[in-house]
Amino acid sequence: MHAVLAVTAAPVEGLARAIQLSVAPVFLLAGIGGLLVVLTNRLARIVDRSRRLQEQLAEAAISQARLARQELQLQKRRMGLVLKAIELCTVTVLLVALVVVVVFMSAVAAIDLALVVVPLFTAAMLCLMVAVLLFMREVQLAAAQLRRRF
Repeated sequence: MHAVLAVTAAPVEGLARAIQLSVAPVFLLAGIGGLLVVLTNRLARIVDRSRRLQEQLAEAAISQARLARQELQLQKRRMGLVLKAIELCTVTVLLVALVVVVVFMSAVAAIDLALVVVPLFTAAMLCLMVAVLLFMREVQLAAAQLRRRF
């Protein structure tokens, strides 16, 4: 009777292990989700500032209009960086989700899919690194803009 329990417990243990392996990257997904919230908030602030600048530009004198156009160009650059970072974070989420699926399938089917997981995870981390670098560059531009005002 003990042998029967061992046979039926093995698939359950294998499934539990598969779930453990595939859930670990979910914490990474939560972190990327937080980064996406920060990026979308920054994008909203850039859009709001750009709208105000466009309103000021319509009413501004020639000297003020030139400054407003320069600042609008900087806002456009910042917006491009944030949008690209959001795009890369989204690709990262998709790649990590794919890693989760492949790891789960690999563990359940007892197939070694390391040759698939390694490049997927590496690509995900590269996308995340570039996204964070773009975010850092956008923050640097915002800080430089702020220093010019004071």
